[in-house]
Amino acid sequence: SDVCSSDLKMIAQLVEWKERTNRKPLIIKGARQVGKTWLLRHFGECYFTKTHYFNFEADQRLGELFQQDLNPQRILNELQFYLGEEMDPQNDLIIFDEIQQAPEALTSLKYFQEERSEIAICAAGSLLGIHLSSHSFPVGKVEFMNLYPLTFIEFLNGIEADQLIELINNHDLTTPLPEMAHQRLWELWKHYLVVGGLPEVINSYRENPDNLFVAMESARTEQQNLLNGYMVDIAKHSGKSNALQIETLWLNVVNQLAREQDGGAAKFRFRDAIPGVRGYDRLQSPIDWLTEAHLILRTSIISQPSTPLSAQAKENSFKLYLFDSGLLGAMSGMDATTILHYNFGSYQGYVAENFVAQELRAAGVERLYSWQRRTSEIEFIVENRGDAIPIEVKSGRNTRAKSLAVYEGKYQPDNIIILSAKNSHLIGNRHYLPIYLAGLCLETSLPIF
Repeated sequence: SDVCSSDLKMIAQLVEWKERTNRKPLIIKGARQVGKTWLLRHFGECYFTKTHYFNFEADQRLGELFQQDLNPQRILNELQFYLGEEMDPQNDLIIFDEIQQAPEALTSLKYFQEERSEIAICAAGSLLGIHLSSHSFPVGKVEFMNLYPLTFIEFLNGIEADQLIELINNHDLTTPLPEMAHQRLWELWKHYLVVGGLPEVINSYRENPDNLFVAMESARTEQQNLLNGYMVDIAKHSGKSNALQIETLWLNVVNQLAREQDGGAAKFRFRDAIPGVRGYDRLQSPIDWLTEAHLILRTSIISQPSTPLSAQAKENSFKLYLFDSGLLGAMSGMDATTILHYNFGSYQGYVAENFVAQELRAAGVERLYSWQRRTSEIEFIVENRGDAIPIEVKSGRNTRAKSLAVYEGKYQPDNIIILSAKNSHLIGNRHYLPIYLAGLCLETSLPIF
C-alpha cells in the first residue's frame, strides 16, 4: 500500500479532537503533497461510520453551494443531494479538501461551529496560509493542525523497517545503539536525504527495492514533477506580478545555501536575492508568502539565548531552509551518488542543517532559532521547559566544536545536544545523538531532561 503520513501521533491527535465535546471544525495546514488528504481519509475510514469527501478544486460547482447563504442545515441538504447519499451528522466525517478555493466554504465553518457543533468537519488545503488572512476567515471558530513532510522515523515506517523502529522506540538513547543497527540507520538516513519526506517520492523509491540506482532516479524524477507543480501553484495563487519574485526568491534560498564554502548555512542575504529588489522591507512579502505556504523554514538568528527566545529575535536577521531535504537536493542539482557516498564537499553542512530544521519543526518546535556571536555559531537553540538548549550539528564524526566551547563558557547551559555521525552516548551534560535521531532530541523521556 502507498505510504503517506502514517505518523501515529497525528492520528492520536485527530482521535483526541474527535472525542472532545467542545471540538471546533479542524483545519489541517501544510504544503501540497505532504499527505493531508490521505491522513484525513484514513482517519475517517478507521474512526467513523462513513466519510464524505468534497474537493473544491476538483469541482468548482461545490463552491457555488455556499454562495446563497451560510446556513449549515441548507448546506448539509445541498451536499447530500450533491453526493446522492444521506449523511449521519452524529457518526460521519465530512472532509472539505482544497477549501481555499471556496472562501464562503471557509467562512461557513464558523456557522457549523456555532449551530451544528456535533458534526465532525475537517478541512484541508495547500497554500491555506496564504488565504487565511482574508476577511472570510472564521477567527476563533476553528482549530488547526500542521502537517509536515514525513520525518526520518516515519520514512522508516513507510519502508517497513519495523525492527529498527522498535529498537529506537525501546532503546535508552543515552547509551549506544547496537553498531550494526547504527550503521544500517546511517545508510537509510542517506537514502532519506535523497528521497525526502514527500509521500509520492517515497512511493517511487519503494517501487525499486532491489535496484538502488533506479530507485533514486525515479525519486528524483518524481521530485522534478512536484517542483513543477509547486511552480504552477505559485503562479496560480500569488498573482502575475508577484509570482516571478516569489519563484526567484525560492530558487535563491537554495542557491544561497549551496554557495557557502564552509559547509554550513549562513544568514540569508537580501542583496541580489531578487535582481533589482533590495532590503528586507521589499523582500518581506515574498519571504512571508513562502513561509505561509510552508515551502521554506525560517530560523531567527539571536545573539543572546535568554528566554523567551522570541524577545531576542530581530525581524531582518534569519536563515532560510527548504521544507523538504529531498527537494533541496533536487533543486540544487545534487547527484544522489554524492549523498550516498557522503561526499558532499561544501554541501555537507547545509544538507545536515536543513534536515535537522525539518525534524525539529515536525517535532513541534514552532519557532526555530540559531545563535551567532562574532565568529561563533550554534546551529539551533530550542526553548524547552523554560531552558535554552543548544543543538550543535556536525555532519561528520568530528564533534569538537570551538563555537560550543565559547557558548558553554559564556552561558553554562544545563543541557547540550550534539548531533553527528557518532553513535548515541552521554558525557556529563552533553548528549551525543546520531543525527538521524534529530527528531527525538527533545523527547521528554530522555533522562537528560
